[in-house]
Amino acid sequence: MSEKMEIPSGITCTIHNKILTCKKGDKFVSRNIELPRVTITVNGNELVISTHAGARKENNLIKSYLAHMKNIFSGLQKDFTYILEAVNVHFPMTMKLEKNNLLITNFLGEKKPRIAAIHPHVKAEIKGQRIILTSHDKEAVGETVSCIERTTKVRKKDRRVFQDGVYLVERPGRTA
Repeated sequence: MSEKMEIPSGITCTIHNKILTCKKGDKFVSRNIELPRVTITVNGNELVISTHAGARKENNLIKSYLAHMKNIFSGLQKDFTYILEAVNVHFPMTMKLEKNNLLITNFLGEKKPRIAAIHPHVKAEIKGQRIILTSHDKEAVGETVSCIERTTKVRKKDRRVFQDGVYLVERPGRTA
């Protein structure tokens, strides 16, 4: 089975040492494409994903990689924007950006700040109680959102009472 996908104009893709790199201007996204029994090649302005075995597992891998490629191409054309909102019921928390970290202080009255890592390719901005994350790499911005949500997870308390935290409220294509 073989699937072809056209590379949009303005985007160049190269494969070197089983790493696919797609570029547009100064933006780039790299992915490791080391897959057993599946090969990915670039032919002119087409990306070809093929396998010699026609098993269901390989066909599912091909479809998954096609979806990843669509995300890469759409991210290089228009950035992905995720919006998170800080909710505090008991103690007013404050947030600030320092280098590649988000510091959340006074979360549930804690003295030590909680620190969430921000991926290097993600641009973060704080507007009041909202955190706006933008990036051309969907995986990087998704990992950053996950890290921030995990950092403010309430443990050993009743979640029905302690609803404080930072939650995802809007993402590309739908609202949460």
